[in-house]
Formats: sequence, C-alpha cells, structure tokens
Amino acid sequence: MFTPLRITVAMSGGVDSSVTALLLKRQGHQVSGLFMKNWENEDPDAPCTAEIDLADAISVADKLGIDIDGENFAAEYREHVFEHFISEHRAGRTPNPDILCNKEIKFKVFLNHALARGAEKVATGHYARIDCVNGIYRLLKGLDSNKDQSYFLYTLGQHELSHSLFPIGELDKKVVRKLAADAGLDNHDKKDSTGICFIGERDFRPFLKRYIAPQPGPIETVDGDIVGAHEGLMFYTLGQRQGLGIGGIAKSSGEAWYVVDKDSSENVLVVAQGHHHPRLFHQHLSADTPYWVSGHAPAMPLRCHAKIRYRQSDQACTVRQGDNHCLIVDFDEPQRAVTPGQAIVFYQEDICLGGATIVSKWNMHD
Repeated sequence: MFTPLRITVAMSGGVDSSVTALLLKRQGHQVSGLFMKNWENEDPDAPCTAEIDLADAISVADKLGIDIDGENFAAEYREHVFEHFISEHRAGRTPNPDILCNKEIKFKVFLNHALARGAEKVATGHYARIDCVNGIYRLLKGLDSNKDQSYFLYTLGQHELSHSLFPIGELDKKVVRKLAADAGLDNHDKKDSTGICFIGERDFRPFLKRYIAPQPGPIETVDGDIVGAHEGLMFYTLGQRQGLGIGGIAKSSGEAWYVVDKDSSENVLVVAQGHHHPRLFHQHLSADTPYWVSGHAPAMPLRCHAKIRYRQSDQACTVRQGDNHCLIVDFDEPQRAVTPGQAIVFYQEDICLGGATIVSKWNMHD
C-alpha cells in the first residue's frame, strides 16, 4: 500500500527543482516547497536574480497547488561556505564552493530545518540517484551522463541520503524540460544557472578584489624567464589559458600559454606553452579530508575510478592510505591540471564511493 510522505522540496525557481516538485506531487506525496536565500548582495551594481528566482518558484508552487516558504540562510552560507572560499583563494588554492554548499547548507541547514518542521524527506533537483542495499544507502550517478551531479554530492553520508530524494536522477534534461512544458510551467525553458551563486554573471577578478588585496608578481616560464606580470595568484588556476596577457612575447613558439604551477612562497605564476606540455600532467596526488558515503573507509589499497573535476571522464586509479589520514592516489595514466583545492571523487561503475580534497601532485621522476 502506498503511504504518502511529507516532503519539502528545495525550490530555486529553476526547471530542475520545479519538475522535482511536480513528480512528487503526481506520485501523491504531501509536498511543500522552500526557497533558500543564501547570499546578501553587497554590490548594488551587480546583477542579482534572487527576486526573479523567488517569483518563479512561487509561480510554480501556485501552479502545482503546493505551499512554499522562504528562508534566509545567508549568515550560515557566509560562515560555512564563503569564508572558506575566500581563505582557500588567499592560500593560492582553487576551491569548489558548490560541494561545500551541498554539505553545509542544502543537506545540513536546509535538511535540519525541514525535518524540524515535520518533513520526513527533502528533495532537490540534482541529477543523481539513491538506492539502499542491505541497509546501506548508496549514491549513484544520474542517468543523464551530461548532467550527472554526483561529483558535487560526495560528502553526503547515511543520515543525509536516508532523508533525501533525487526524483529527476533517472531522467535526461530534455525530458525534464518537456515535463515542465507539458505541465504549463512558465520556467520550462529558463536558462540553467552557471558559475558561483554569489558572483553570478559578474567578472570574477573585481569581485575577489573586494575581499582579498591583490599581490602582483612575475610570470615566469618553466625555464625561469620572466615573460610578464600577474595580478595575484588567486586569480589563476592550473591549466588556465585565457587572461594571461603574454600571447605575443619573444621566444614564443606560437603555441598558447598555460598556467602549469603557482609558487606561493615566491609569488610566481609559472607558465608553459602547449596544451600537452609535460608540466601540466601528474600521475600521483595526495588528498585530505576524505568522506565515504557508506560511513566507513573501504579496504586499502582500493582499485577504482576517479574524477579530479566535474565532467571529466572516469580515470582508473589505485587509492592508498597515506600519513595523517591523507589518501595517496596513483593514476594509471597522467592527469592534466591536477589542482589543489579541488575535489577528487571516487567511483566503482555508477556508485559514488566518496571523495577528498586535493592537496598536492607529483610524478615519480620529480
């Protein structure tokens, strides 16, 4: 016998969360929505879509005949996500705030808020899946490989998954949009949000300058030749090609320049020419702060696949236990632009095992 659940859907005003609510309502559940405001815009000249998004979420809720509330979690977001984002950039690393937002806001602050208000489950518009085998909840890739978001959810554990639903994880994006259009939802063709939510469509560098004083320094080639000046290491990431300002320098082979390293101690940005320059590739890395979806670290060494960035194809590797709770990852093939501060996420076929934060990278001959 079907038993309806009390489910609170995180409704952003976008099509994915709207169809999430639509599907659950059609299944007969007691559905309500909650719109989260996670950022207080401090720049009056910068675009802020929060009011438009809230209006879209309310419009969808009215169409579906469900209640929707709004909550301001900006203080929690600033403390647990934004401050970390700033401190990581200040240290010369490249963080991924979407992962921390899922961990600290959507599946902690929002989840706890919803449960305290009587919900039995929460649901989001993530392209991922959850199942339960022998009493253990598993996080699985979304079936649409182009939209799979399990990479951003690797910090979720048993408590979070046991109280969560990802209804669109079985669907392709085009099917989601068609369901929204067929249901008469006005946001069926709304553009997907991109970038970091508190930056939006703004230029990244001017935004970051408001919080961190830039420290300009030299740009050097791998041979030690100074070929330009950078605005501050925080503005660059490994593998970056655009925005270096050194395209027409002497001694150039004509190939594009790429960031291959950041020397924080000397405040030097290191560059090399060619998309496949050897300094861009590393076969080994260390990572800390591991999270395992099952709640327990697997037996080591672990043979699996991993991604070091979103949308990367799965890469074969072996994971070993290192010192001080760090993990050592040995890839079968060298990986391009291994970036400290980013996440490495581990998989066995469609199952997301967990992940960790990249600390360093090397090759055996280094």
